[in-house]
Amino acid sequence: MKSKISKQVFILGIVSLFTDIASEMLYPITPIFQTTVLGSSMTLVGVIEGIAEVTAGLLKGYFGNLSDKVGKRSVFVMIGYSISAIAKPLPGIFQNIPTVLFSRVSDRIGKGVRTAPRDALLASYSDGNSGAVFGFHRAMDTLGAAIGPAVALILLNIYPNNFQLIFLVAFFPSAIAVLFTILVKDKQNSANVTSKNNYLGFWKSAPTEYKKILILITTFSFVNSSDVFLILKSNDISNSSSVAIFGYVFYNLIYAAASYPLGGLSDKFGKQKVFTFGLIIFSVVYFGFAFLDNINLIWILFGLYGIYAAATEGISKAWISDLIPDEQRGSAIGLLTMLSSFSIMHGSFFTGVLWDKFGSQIPFFFSAIISLIIGTLLIVQNYSKKIRS
Repeated sequence: MKSKISKQVFILGIVSLFTDIASEMLYPITPIFQTTVLGSSMTLVGVIEGIAEVTAGLLKGYFGNLSDKVGKRSVFVMIGYSISAIAKPLPGIFQNIPTVLFSRVSDRIGKGVRTAPRDALLASYSDGNSGAVFGFHRAMDTLGAAIGPAVALILLNIYPNNFQLIFLVAFFPSAIAVLFTILVKDKQNSANVTSKNNYLGFWKSAPTEYKKILILITTFSFVNSSDVFLILKSNDISNSSSVAIFGYVFYNLIYAAASYPLGGLSDKFGKQKVFTFGLIIFSVVYFGFAFLDNINLIWILFGLYGIYAAATEGISKAWISDLIPDEQRGSAIGLLTMLSSFSIMHGSFFTGVLWDKFGSQIPFFFSAIISLIIGTLLIVQNYSKKIRS
């Protein structure tokens, strides 16, 4: 098993680290800013987030396929991160709802432009160690996701309710990330290899194994609703927003710490096995949130949730990267992330409806059962392969 991380993978990790510091500084405070400072309704908050996520989902697929056609990845990486960096501080300068909408949508446009080309670029720099490569990248990305909210909490403690300052400060780590994108280069032996296929052509030529994985992950994404619901459930159990936010930070720290080691293990023992392990952990966590109300167990559940994320997020991309040739990886990853985004969006809406009608226990129980079924099917499939071989 090879676990060495190349210079380009390291640079992309640094880019994601600083970008997520900025993004996650704004993630917990943007809805508070909208409702308390700008007087926005919760419905409008939901509409803005919905528009932003749909935009990102569509563009992930489009630019993944486009990067295959032009045979370039790095240019989309630079453009995508630049758009997001410019968009982040705008609500701190122009304090109104239209600016928040423009900022959120622009930020997600940047994410849509860069995500699939960046992941395809990461895969091109793997050499039999795609699990370790994607694991390292997720570790850096998620470390930023832990640092960002912590920085926001510190600033708000020093400057209470000064949300505008957070938006302005968030620009600086974003700008550092953009500077590092200048160093990102396409791999020379694959930069001139292009694909003329649109998504229909790609789907017809894609391996059967890829199609199965795509359907499986899209189905799972429907029950893998927004992490906001875990934060809200934690807040209900603890009656403390601080505990809920720190639980989210703790989850990201575990996620960051476990991503690279689990990525390496997936290279050694197989992506499917580690991914299946992650689904079982997810099921345990959601069963826990459905039935437990002990505040001390929140930390255990958030820790396990970090292990689940480390065992699935980057590894799913590494898994499909191993199945698809380099000139089609943008399309493969773009289609996966696009369908997953739409599935999570609809799943989050469904979770909210179930919560409103039946309470929080039912949606968590439903997600736990479905993920357990999918995990069991993967175990059976893996066992069947062993028997046939």
